[in-house]
Amino acid sequence: MFDDEISVEDLKTFSEEELVAQAFEEAFKDDELTKESSQTLTEHLDTRSEREVDSSTIHDPSDNVALDNKGSDKRKSNKRKRGKNVRQKNAVDEDYVLKVEQLAKIKEKQEEEKAAARLHSFNGSCGSSHSASTSSSKSGRMTSLKSISSGTKVRAANAHGHIAVHFPEVVLCIEVYHYKKTWVKTQEFLVLGRQFLTEMRDKIYCITDEIMKNTGQNDPSGYFLVEDVFCNDFRHPAAVNYSKPILNWLQDSKSEALEKWESIASGELPQKQKALLGSKIGPQLPHFKTAKMQVTRFCDLRFRLGSGYLYCHQGDCKHQVVIRDMRLIHPEDVQNRAAYPLITFQPKLRFQKCSVCKIFKAVKVTVDDKWAAENPCYFCDLCYYMLHYVNGSLLYDDFSVYEYLHE
Repeated sequence: MFDDEISVEDLKTFSEEELVAQAFEEAFKDDELTKESSQTLTEHLDTRSEREVDSSTIHDPSDNVALDNKGSDKRKSNKRKRGKNVRQKNAVDEDYVLKVEQLAKIKEKQEEEKAAARLHSFNGSCGSSHSASTSSSKSGRMTSLKSISSGTKVRAANAHGHIAVHFPEVVLCIEVYHYKKTWVKTQEFLVLGRQFLTEMRDKIYCITDEIMKNTGQNDPSGYFLVEDVFCNDFRHPAAVNYSKPILNWLQDSKSEALEKWESIASGELPQKQKALLGSKIGPQLPHFKTAKMQVTRFCDLRFRLGSGYLYCHQGDCKHQVVIRDMRLIHPEDVQNRAAYPLITFQPKLRFQKCSVCKIFKAVKVTVDDKWAAENPCYFCDLCYYMLHYVNGSLLYDDFSVYEYLHE
């Protein structure tokens, strides 16, 4: 279609400095062209006047007086033309100087804008002429950088008021794992030793709680099993003692409980102890006790770092809990007791998109749906009602539908 084809390699991207330099070259080029044109015009006029003077010498002597008058008039006109050329040259020089000054101002302004927009370009030698707002904005940016560069990032957005931390205070690092994928850590907290167990329980997130709340079957009961102590949550009047059936079974079926305990305790270390001490001393059941979660502090418990303990809620949803670390609080920690437990780790939630429109987030999931493209199939509200309802009536009901929250 076109005679001349342009390849991608022929294209070139110019920076701001190259564009300014090119503008300078064009300005110089225009000035040189103007100078050359003025010089050629002057030379042409000079040669033309000389030819006229030479031709005037061929006339008769009687016309010498008239020729002299004409020559003087021509010389005067040549002088006027030369003066005019000089004025034009001066005007061109002045225009050139103005162009150079304008380009210099543009370049200087660009440099100032670059220096102002440079990221984190803080000038330490601030003069007294700067306003208070400028200094406060710089200090705010420095504070944000300091918080970004810190090693551990914690979230204390839900802290209400400020309660001073009493010294000495112990900080515990506690990990909570998934109820099915027991190797996947779902949350990590920093908890103070003087805090109650209920304070951490209220911060633990589990999708089972959300599902039970949506279905109207939420159970406020729950317990922590740490070593040989069942810490039950009795804050709600409808709470149930989850540990009571377990303790009754231990009391009524000691032989069965002991057999199960032997299978649990038959690890490498118990086998070595049995080989050294003989079979006289066999495994013994721990003496389990109960306590109220709402009045039990972490400093009241006996635990081992790195050991796995149990958190049970909503009937039979169980999580492994590990106390990973214990240390004294230091000045770089958050000094507001109301901010604890601090969430130091929590993965981002993942959501399925609607299987029909592939745009909106799914809010319902169907199982064994004959008109669905997949099984299970995810729907947003609009696509679900467009596929399953006509004029407000359900088309068919031989499928199961559930509320979808997240993965």
